[in-house]
Amino acid sequence: MKSFEFHTVPSIEVAWSGANRLGDIIARRFEARRVFLITDAGLVKAGLIGPIVDKLKAAGFFVHVFDGVVADPPEHIIGESVRLAKEAECDIVIGLGGGSSLDIAKLVAVLVASEQPLSEMYGIGNVKGTRLPLILIPTTAGTGSEVTNISIITTGETTKMGVVASQLYADYVLLDAELTIGLPKIHTAATCIDAMVHAIEAYTSRHKKNPLSDMLAREALRLLSKNLIAACTDGANRDAREALLLGAMLAGQAFANAPVAAVHALAYPLGGHYHIPHGLSNALMLGPVLRFNSGAAATHYAELADVVEAEGGDDTRTRAEAFVRHMEFLMDRSGAPRRLRDVGVTDNMLAVMASDAMKQERLLGNNPIDVNEEDALTLYREAF
Repeated sequence: MKSFEFHTVPSIEVAWSGANRLGDIIARRFEARRVFLITDAGLVKAGLIGPIVDKLKAAGFFVHVFDGVVADPPEHIIGESVRLAKEAECDIVIGLGGGSSLDIAKLVAVLVASEQPLSEMYGIGNVKGTRLPLILIPTTAGTGSEVTNISIITTGETTKMGVVASQLYADYVLLDAELTIGLPKIHTAATCIDAMVHAIEAYTSRHKKNPLSDMLAREALRLLSKNLIAACTDGANRDAREALLLGAMLAGQAFANAPVAAVHALAYPLGGHYHIPHGLSNALMLGPVLRFNSGAAATHYAELADVVEAEGGDDTRTRAEAFVRHMEFLMDRSGAPRRLRDVGVTDNMLAVMASDAMKQERLLGNNPIDVNEEDALTLYREAF
């Protein structure tokens, strides 16, 4: 057996309506009482945040809410939130929302407790020192950010960079699927496909794939593929919602240890140039990349065909093809946009994005087969 390491968060709680008991839950776990709660304005407007804040206050917490998170958050959002957290003398951070809110919360928890500038943290293992206590609560079943040590930030007009460090693992994660009830069909589909991408890319990752990440990726993909259509058809289906949230978390644990690859590398320029949400950009690129990788990853795809109960084929190659067909069938049934042109991408930008994708060397190095700029352009054209 090859040597490997596996890391994840120390505590995960799965509890329907757990957010309604958040004050009591964290009062038992942490001594800190000055909360900096990071979320987005949409959740505040939807009435999701107010009751949680009330419960926190009733349990003896001072709460400062920062709701300025946006999709693909730029650096200045972090700077503003750190300034406000310091001014309020907060000593514990809660990230509650989609992946962007969770990513911001991770970095705020570090930056409030450190003099190290954000610019020195980009890359792998560059964060120095400790952080404030950190709690993460996802409201979408997609990014798995609640259990990863990764934070992705928009660093320029069209570019993104990542901070990868052990300090970004949360102290406590709450999975409350009730918070995902009411998520619109298109967001349910895109975030679930995003999570399936995490599972698939972890399972086929070139360098750090290991028995634990494989086990998590398989179970994640089973839960996600089995329940995607049910959740899209009936957004209030509790069983489906719980399965998707658990599956997304398991996929997050998998790819935090066996990193993602070309789908993500090609998705980032879509977010940078067109501000397409991360989950949707992954969904748009999954089909072309699956077909591109199918030769090199045939053995792994054939194994995953059994996980998703894909029909057809009786040898490795044909089972791999059946897996790709089944994934495309699920995406078609989900109702998520399937072509780049459907979300406003123009063909004159494909070459620019192909060039930008080549900057994602950390991700491309994990792909089962090398991807050059010409390949990237071909894949964008196929997705267009």
